[in-house]
Amino acid sequence: MNKLITSVSNPLIKQLFLLKEKARERKRSEKFLIEGKRELSLAIKAGYAIETLLFFPDLFSESEASAMAHYNIDSIEISKVVFQKLAHRDTTEGIIAVVKSKSHKLDALKLKQKNPLILVAEAPEKPGNIGALLRTADAANVDAVIIANPKSDLYNPNIIRSSVGCVFTTEIAMATSEEVITYLQQYNFNIFSAILQESEPYYTQDYTLPTAIVVGTEATGLTQEWRNAAKQNISIPMQGIIDSMNVSVAAGILIFEAKRQRNFE
Repeated sequence: MNKLITSVSNPLIKQLFLLKEKARERKRSEKFLIEGKRELSLAIKAGYAIETLLFFPDLFSESEASAMAHYNIDSIEISKVVFQKLAHRDTTEGIIAVVKSKSHKLDALKLKQKNPLILVAEAPEKPGNIGALLRTADAANVDAVIIANPKSDLYNPNIIRSSVGCVFTTEIAMATSEEVITYLQQYNFNIFSAILQESEPYYTQDYTLPTAIVVGTEATGLTQEWRNAAKQNISIPMQGIIDSMNVSVAAGILIFEAKRQRNFE
């Protein structure tokens, strides 16, 4: 029989609530929470170590929980009040998993292709934008996403939610802009920085060699480092009144032009 926890005052639940709410606790413990069947399935497929599964039986049956024993995962039944305390969204399918974090150091990045295509995002702050960038990267099957000068914890529940689990489907590294530029130059990447000034239309460039497409925030754009390091600054010609668009939309346009040139390989 599975263990049952009914009180939000339970020490384990208090600890898991901190994991949900505090980036500092996630970093300290090297653990985070996952909600939902799809997200959990993607994490398992990506080789994440799942430590514990908590389930609310009205939404996730005991037989489904028992099936997780196949992955050598301990299951704990929780009451509705405990589930509501830990769940980040109302539509979660009754499961919350405690998961071991992975290293996202630049030197741990694994590129499988000889001619890689990488998306670099400098200092994205909004979890929704980060999640959308990861969805774009997954849709285009890029070789990696590198977050330069990161401002957010990658395992923030809002990032996991907005990425619909794509935080688990793509190789991700995090480092300073200086470190990322050094890495890209070391491996002979052509760097294309999305900057309005002194730029050429994105569709005039060749992305068929090892390529890094770099995007910045809508508010401040990219730092001078990326302007200096770029093979070419590129821009998307605006057809309307405003001179910018959402960073994930811009990244999608640029990345899929590169994929088109590569015959979507």
